[in-house]
Amino acid sequence: MARCRPLRSLLRSDMSLPHALLTALAERPGSGSELADRFDRSIGYFWQATHQQIYRELGRLEQAGWIESLPAESGRGRKRAYRILPAGKKELRRWIAEPEDPTPLREALMVRLRAEAVLGPAGLEDEIRRRIALHQEKLDLYLQIEARDFLAAGDPAAGDPAAGAPAAGESRTKRLQHLVLQAGIANERFWVEFSQHALDTLRLPKD
Repeated sequence: MARCRPLRSLLRSDMSLPHALLTALAERPGSGSELADRFDRSIGYFWQATHQQIYRELGRLEQAGWIESLPAESGRGRKRAYRILPAGKKELRRWIAEPEDPTPLREALMVRLRAEAVLGPAGLEDEIRRRIALHQEKLDLYLQIEARDFLAAGDPAAGDPAAGAPAAGESRTKRLQHLVLQAGIANERFWVEFSQHALDTLRLPKD
């Protein structure tokens, strides 16, 4: 088992990726490649990281004494798995309750719109249309995931975080996982609607 070391000497000030990995391991153990794949299909939708970054953070988490690597099973191609330790769960609980200010909006599109307001038409419409297509594609994907993993066929609550009571027998864990997905749905839906409104506004005659 890895010996615990001071946190600050091992981990960056940006704690979101390490804690995202701790969360994934709290759900279930896995090898580095399995974690990277699970990250791509779930947490990666709202916190992106390369596979190289994931492997590097796993090493730091093990040095911190928050996770441990298990001996690889016998057989060719077997990879060692990681699991969270009690110290890792304790750190995750501490982090969950830690105050953190909302992330400020940092979006180049806002600056482009301000620039177009000053300069007049500059061809921003094509970029807006491209963004609408990208956000619509992501929205459709999220709705498919929601229908597959959380909703009964024909459920009218699709994409609505305030809709109705939980399904009979649905666990608190499932409800919270659904809530995270609904946040992604609401975000993509906002950007589709906002971008369409921006496109309509750009088509107005210049002052």
